[in-house]
Amino acid sequence: MKQRPLLAFTVCWIAGNTAGCLFSGVPLLLAWAGLLLLLAVYVVYGSLGWKYTVTLMLSLSLAAVYWEGNEHRNLTVLPEILGTRADALHEAPVRAEGVIVTPVERDGDRVDFTIRLTRISSGNEAGRPGIPATGDESDQLNLNERLAVQLKLLEEEEIAVAAAWQRGDRVVLDGELELPSAARNFGGFDYQRYLRTLRIHWLLKSKGVDSAVVTPPVQWSPSLVLRWNDKVRAVLGREMDRLFQPLHSGYMKGLVIGLQDDLDPETFRQFSQLGLTHILAISGMHVAVYVGMLLWIFRRCAMTRETMLTVTLLLVPVYILLAGAGPSVIRAGLMSMIALLAARMGMLKDGLNLLAASALVMLLSDPYLLLSVSFQLSFLVTAGLMLYVPLAEPLLRRLPRWLRSAVSVTLVAQWVSFPLTIYYFNQFSLLSFAANLLLVPFITFMILPLGMAALLLAQIWGKGATLLAQLTEQLNGLTFHLVEWINGFPAALMIWRSPSLLWIGAYYLLLYAVLYAARQQTRARLTPQYTEEETRPLHGDDLPAPPESRLDWRYSRTAILLLAVGLGSLLYTGYQPERLSGAGAISYLDVGQGDSILITTPAGAHILVDGGGTVSFGEREAWRIRRSPFEVGAKTLVPLLKKRGIHRLDAVIITHADQDHAGGLQAVLEGIPVSALLFNGTLADREPYTKLMRTALHKNVRLYAVHQGLFLAPDDVTELSFLWPEQRAEEIATAEIPVLEDQNHDSVVFRLEMKGHSFLFTGDMDLEAEEEIEESGRRSGLHSGPVIDVLKAAHHGSKTSTGEAWLEFWKPRTAVISAGVNNLYGHPNAGVLKRLEAVSNQVFRTDRQGEIQMEVKAKGIEVRCKLDAPTGQK
Repeated sequence: MKQRPLLAFTVCWIAGNTAGCLFSGVPLLLAWAGLLLLLAVYVVYGSLGWKYTVTLMLSLSLAAVYWEGNEHRNLTVLPEILGTRADALHEAPVRAEGVIVTPVERDGDRVDFTIRLTRISSGNEAGRPGIPATGDESDQLNLNERLAVQLKLLEEEEIAVAAAWQRGDRVVLDGELELPSAARNFGGFDYQRYLRTLRIHWLLKSKGVDSAVVTPPVQWSPSLVLRWNDKVRAVLGREMDRLFQPLHSGYMKGLVIGLQDDLDPETFRQFSQLGLTHILAISGMHVAVYVGMLLWIFRRCAMTRETMLTVTLLLVPVYILLAGAGPSVIRAGLMSMIALLAARMGMLKDGLNLLAASALVMLLSDPYLLLSVSFQLSFLVTAGLMLYVPLAEPLLRRLPRWLRSAVSVTLVAQWVSFPLTIYYFNQFSLLSFAANLLLVPFITFMILPLGMAALLLAQIWGKGATLLAQLTEQLNGLTFHLVEWINGFPAALMIWRSPSLLWIGAYYLLLYAVLYAARQQTRARLTPQYTEEETRPLHGDDLPAPPESRLDWRYSRTAILLLAVGLGSLLYTGYQPERLSGAGAISYLDVGQGDSILITTPAGAHILVDGGGTVSFGEREAWRIRRSPFEVGAKTLVPLLKKRGIHRLDAVIITHADQDHAGGLQAVLEGIPVSALLFNGTLADREPYTKLMRTALHKNVRLYAVHQGLFLAPDDVTELSFLWPEQRAEEIATAEIPVLEDQNHDSVVFRLEMKGHSFLFTGDMDLEAEEEIEESGRRSGLHSGPVIDVLKAAHHGSKTSTGEAWLEFWKPRTAVISAGVNNLYGHPNAGVLKRLEAVSNQVFRTDRQGEIQMEVKAKGIEVRCKLDAPTGQK
């Protein structure tokens, strides 16, 4: 720490920021005191001077205060200005005036941008643009508030109007304010929290370009530089479209200038699965290639060293802007600028100090960058390469020098990025190392320079640029083919649950300790045994450690073994799914207007009942279709399952073929191994459902048509007994699967017994099916007192189900209704709610409570909800 004071100061600053982020109030004071105590211990045992230590303590304290100060300022002022409560502003009509501060992006029929608000008025008080609702005009002109605007285009002709809007334009918008949605499932994506890190607290939703009056700026401001930069990026993007075919154009725009809007979703998925998406995010690799190309060109132009370094230093910010100014490219750009300046001034430079300086500058400008995945990965991997590569290289001494460097860098990058990769993305491919070792140098030193050269030549020598683009497309085709081939080994893809911060810290410490001990052992074993009079050789790639620093390699080997066992144990525990200590669990997931329930048995089996699904109404015009539309299975369900470390689903039960129950399962089958698929024994003549069944067959998933009278016992304390549908005589005779369009009546209904408690799952069954099950139950003597602890109300609480006779038959103690917030169908029905509340102690609703988790133990059922307290709780 003494040798790198800037690094020590930055580490303490990050620690203070982190404490401020994780804690508040008394816990923050305790965390702050604990960190100061650690510094004090380091003073005693690390021989640090008190002045130096006080500086570090000051860094730690100021960072925590700086974070808290930003938190207190990061509040919305709209309720105060409009004179109402925040919850009353949700879906309130307003007129907002402001300046566009981000690029205007269109995806299908939706246009997105952010405005810095200058004035706002409630919709019923606004007479003309710019008239505030309350307060005087000078107060409103100083608003420090941003709004995320989502404008839906109504006609295809409006595309051209919206395309003319640019950053820096003044805009007056009529629309409705909306609160961003918070996470509705445990571990789900929190859009509200994400926007808050961007200092955005409200969405403004508008319809049609007629709801916006947009005018260009009338005077110069710093934002005009960004406006010009957006234009240049757009021109470069169009040039890429001219040079390359559509598939290659989207890929090259992401690779060279950081424009990922047109990147093919399947290409991105393939790269993501192998941990190659860092190639598509402009980072140190791209900046290094850019700087290297500039230095090579300037050297050929016979520039002096000083001039060459100065001009390159001045051109780095240009590339940062053109590449989109993301956290990774800013970090790389700042580091390269500091290094170029140090080289220009003849000063000795240190990589870790350069990295620390870049991090400190960025966190001072915006402390919320600490929460950015891109920022974390960029700095952590860069620091890891500096710290761990010197430890790893001696272990690869048998490899040729050129290969040793590539292998050590790739290995260390994989090891260092691994915890954050599984924390945020919950998957890791065992083939990622091979893919990165082969493809990263190939793309870095072949495709990226060729793409840059083609773009630069386009305005000078069109034919040459076209030839380079064609060559690049051939190399891209080879890349895509290789990525697809490597991804053809699904067993290599491992699903990990998100680890704790303590687990991540322990991983890095153990990894460093293992590598350090292994390097010391290698040096000790290779050190020749010389007497004091002998002359020692001065050659060799790996100069051994001096005798006084040697470790006895036999004891070192024991230490390495113990550390490796500790690291392996840590990885093993991290790979395991969430443990319930012998209990079972039932999670009624919030998938909007649909059903999806995850059952985890005490023995660890996982059964998914339905998968929700995004319902579309009719065919959409081509121009309205979005590149990456929201789909419940891919965007909500699969990430939740992966985040909980579910490596395989032992069974998936499709209650029936309706899209709001079966639609999300397509993504599940594609993203998670499934052992068996249970369905109601019928098919539906609908393309999504047909595709789902084809995918199941292609994935070798076992298919079972369930019916009344069948049982499934995943473990000794869990049993599923199927109550519906009944088996048809004609199905037995013909052995053919019938096609059935109206699926509700034939929904799979089953009763689950777990740890002595009973649950009833009903799909979208109707009143007629309820009557037949009641009759069948009475004939078999099934009913005897209150036999159901929890009833999942059928059909989202529709009036077509959950009749009085049904509730009287089962007498459920608790009911759960799965319905979407403000759904178009008015679910749940008021009459159904009244009937449920009359017979049940508790009624839970996903539209109000979000995900509802029930931990099933022999002594009882413990319930927790993601959002508010349950309705009707007693």
